[in-house]
Formats: sequence, C-alpha cells, structure tokens
Amino acid sequence: MHGRCSNRDISISQSKDSTAGIPQYIVQIANTCLSECAPSEIRLHCGWFASAKIVNPRIFKRMFYDDCLVNGGKPLNISETIRFTYSNSFMYPLRFKSAKFC
Repeated sequence: MHGRCSNRDISISQSKDSTAGIPQYIVQIANTCLSECAPSEIRLHCGWFASAKIVNPRIFKRMFYDDCLVNGGKPLNISETIRFTYSNSFMYPLRFKSAKFC
C-alpha cells in the first residue's frame, strides 16, 4: 500500500484525431495511484456531452448536465486506462468532478 489516492491520481487527456468529416477526439482517463484501493464512481465535469459517434455507456456516460460517469462506476485499477473516441464539432472540456477513494 502506497498511501491514499486523490483526484490528482486521475489523469484525463484528450487529443484530436486526424479524420475527415466531423472531428473526432480521443479521450484517455487513467489511474496513476499506486494504492491497492482503486477509485470508483469516477465522475467528470462534461457539460452537455454528446457525440455523433456512439460512446459505449459502460465506458463513459452523461448522467446529467455536467456529470459524466466513467467505467460504469466500477473501480479503475492501478495503471488502468479507459480510452474512447467521440465525434463532435468541438472538444468538450472534461475535468475531474468526484470519485470514491478508500
């Protein structure tokens, strides 16, 4: 056990994919904490997140305005990264909102 995890251990990054048509964005959400107790119920600020391309709701789902659930609420294990792609005319500003830490 290497101590407790916190919001600083949830890394969120986005990049634009070079495709024609509606712009696509690649999102990566990673757990960088070394604790054996993985964060769960990870939620991000996400505005009115929507995508022209369906995003698997078990991976990322807008629950309410500015409230998106990651990994269906299941724990994000040590060094695990969730990746998904969405399509929209602009990049949504995604940032950490909350999570359950042990």
